[in-house]
Amino acid sequence: MAKFSIAWMPGDGIGNDVMEATRIVLDTLKLDAEYVPCDIGWDFWCKEGNPLPERSVKVLNSTTCGLFGAITSKPQDEAKEELAPELRGKGLVYFSPIVKLRQMFNLHTNMRPCRSYEGNPLNYRGTRLANPESKDVMIDQVVFRENTEGSYGGVEFHPLPESVYTALCANPKMKPWKDKGLDNVALSTRIVSIQGCTSICRQAFEFARKSGRKRVTLVEKPNVLRETGGLMTRVFKKMAKEYEGIWADEANIDAICMWMFKNPQDYSVIVAENMFGDIVSDLCAGLVGGLGFAPSANLGDKYAVFEPTHGSAPKYAGQYKVNPHAMLLTAKMMLDWLGDGNGAALGHGQAGGAAEKQMAQRLEAAVARVIKEGKVKTYDMGGKNTTIEVAKEVARYI
Repeated sequence: MAKFSIAWMPGDGIGNDVMEATRIVLDTLKLDAEYVPCDIGWDFWCKEGNPLPERSVKVLNSTTCGLFGAITSKPQDEAKEELAPELRGKGLVYFSPIVKLRQMFNLHTNMRPCRSYEGNPLNYRGTRLANPESKDVMIDQVVFRENTEGSYGGVEFHPLPESVYTALCANPKMKPWKDKGLDNVALSTRIVSIQGCTSICRQAFEFARKSGRKRVTLVEKPNVLRETGGLMTRVFKKMAKEYEGIWADEANIDAICMWMFKNPQDYSVIVAENMFGDIVSDLCAGLVGGLGFAPSANLGDKYAVFEPTHGSAPKYAGQYKVNPHAMLLTAKMMLDWLGDGNGAALGHGQAGGAAEKQMAQRLEAAVARVIKEGKVKTYDMGGKNTTIEVAKEVARYI
């Protein structure tokens, strides 16, 4: 019996390409794992009306963790148009399967590291972008994004029900919207809890302390989102008092987009609610070369799903031209998680240890070497190699 059982979720689009590349590397590392196929993605929405079939949920419930490639998501109107004819008109509503996974398994923490690797031609070169002689700004940031609440919580209405409007009318700010006609009004909620805010802030501060980082920055907008942003800010400030030696500061979401562009090397650990964390982590990825270098982990108390932050890029599907480094670095995060002993949390695998931690180190070192040498690289880095060729070069150095 394999030491670990991993739900294998390529998804669709380029998800299949980068997962195939990752399997080459994991096999080279000789990770003692069983890879269990798991259906997820746009094709299953179109054919079955469910992008996360119940059979896949059963697989997830029986595995150590999940490894995920990418999925396509489209607006509701387009999603309904692409349903199989026999499924149309049955009231089916598309819901992002990765968001559903996060909520179903309480994967409360989304961790997104963004690091510059020496030799990457896409590294950020400072504000004097027009100067080819300017030097790379080396960046090492980690974003902690609350993963189950906030603006991505999924509670929305259109048209606006009379009962919801009536309940909200205790706030006089709602009165002008009834004049517009409730059929013409859409409403999206931003729900945060003390528990959710406490959990994500704690994760950020604990990571900073354990890794020797000296700054944790909260990204919010409490001057406008006074209650939800205010709650997160109060929790953050109170918790910061427990961590002497760590500089805790706050920045508005709009302001930090400027400051990180000007001085990205000043930031180390960033913590934010769901949507703001999504926004700022894409900015971080841009500073280190793009989403092709941006891994992530969805972490819960007992389960985890690992995914690169890039999308499915369906126009490139099956062409094997996209950068696999984000997916490979995502696998590195999975190996670290397994090595920390999380593998036996649900009884679906054994506890990992030093072997998996060493695999993670070897994998990142190989990725860094391939990037630095710059001999084998995909089109985004100015090369002509395929996704698979890059993976094989990484595997060679492993």
